[in-house]
Amino acid sequence: MSFSSSSSVSCTLSWKSSSLFLQLGFLSGRRNGVSASPPRKFPSHNLPRASSSSPPSASGNRFIVEGMGLHNTAGPKGHQAVAYLSRSDMSVHFNYLLLVKAARGDPVSRPPAWMMRQAGRYMAVYRKLAEKYPSFRERSETTDLIVEISLQPWEAFHPDGVIIFSDILTPLPAFGVPFDIEEVRGPVIQTPLRSEEGLKALHPIDLEKLHFVGESLRILRQEVRGQAAILGFVGAPWTIATYVVEGGTTRTYTTIKSMCHTAPHVLRALLSHLTRAISDYIVFQVKSGADCIQIFDSWGGQLPPNMWEQWSKPYIEEIVSLVRTQCPGTPLVLYINGNGGFLERMKGTGVDVIGLDWTVDMADGRKRLGSGISIQGNVDPASLFSPLPALTDEIKRVVKCAGPRGHILNLGHGVLVGTPEEAVAHFFDVARSLKFDTLSEDHLMEEPKLVV
Repeated sequence: MSFSSSSSVSCTLSWKSSSLFLQLGFLSGRRNGVSASPPRKFPSHNLPRASSSSPPSASGNRFIVEGMGLHNTAGPKGHQAVAYLSRSDMSVHFNYLLLVKAARGDPVSRPPAWMMRQAGRYMAVYRKLAEKYPSFRERSETTDLIVEISLQPWEAFHPDGVIIFSDILTPLPAFGVPFDIEEVRGPVIQTPLRSEEGLKALHPIDLEKLHFVGESLRILRQEVRGQAAILGFVGAPWTIATYVVEGGTTRTYTTIKSMCHTAPHVLRALLSHLTRAISDYIVFQVKSGADCIQIFDSWGGQLPPNMWEQWSKPYIEEIVSLVRTQCPGTPLVLYINGNGGFLERMKGTGVDVIGLDWTVDMADGRKRLGSGISIQGNVDPASLFSPLPALTDEIKRVVKCAGPRGHILNLGHGVLVGTPEEAVAHFFDVARSLKFDTLSEDHLMEEPKLVV
């Protein structure tokens, strides 16, 4: 696998000390790595704001973790506690997270699980909040709302990954592409970029304009307390370019596909600019607290495979290379909607995990990709509308086909609107009930089996 050893983590990270000690299991009140008490309900719209002007600090190979309000430690509550971690110590955190271990292909006791579109309209609590705050831009660009929405499925279902509530288009204004979201049309870019003149509006990404993303990730990391991986995400350059060139959502992609032939120099310049901006955005998310990043090339599947090789893959490869230099310990996941004809090509990008959509047979996907890379997926989202016993059988089938190492259980696409919350809860209950054979030092070379 292309995943670098976690003993060489170069991204500077910051946690509250109390959160860190919980992550490493040093505080009391834990049983088998899980908090004995339920997670604290985060108060709506009254969240602390992390300072975007004070980046996490580091000195040489030693990381500083600052926090307040440690419990079960000497000193009064509110005492400023400072802990120093070496690079080797930092690897403990990465090893602790089940999802990160599976992304690396390390042995795990069970498959970790999360869902794409995990927070959203299928949840009654989200719909109620959306009635109060009808603007999607407001919900996805306001720190307290982002945190509250991101934590809704965590508090309800306790997945192994908590993904920030955001959108792949969120960073566009930060590098010169303003957009709106209309109720019927969805995202709208009033001035599509289709010429050299349009390129002049682009500029390097201004991460200060995305402070709400960094603040939200830091708060989420504190709230989840190391009991799940914090997930960030970005859109791949080709997918982002489809919106920028087409002016919004499209079903045909005719304008951008024609541009591959009529103005290839403009499209290459746009994709190169997006590549740099997205790379910086990934590093920003990791430094703010993301343990893992998913790259959505959602519309890459709209290209013929040979065109994807030319117009999408090289830019994803460059992102992987750039991010690796600054964040070698952070797993990168690549997902393409309709990726059955792309699996081997996706593997060539150098990412750590390939997400399979539900149209790919999991056993066939594992065979084609081999055991040297992790995979994610790929239960059909419609299965969550089936009777619960049938959903159980489908989850077990997918897990068995994926194999006991290097698999993150997920859907093959996002949670569908109208999905019963009971089915989502059942999905995660089944995932937690699955066990692989106990792994000991004497049996690490043996392939564990699923115990059902």
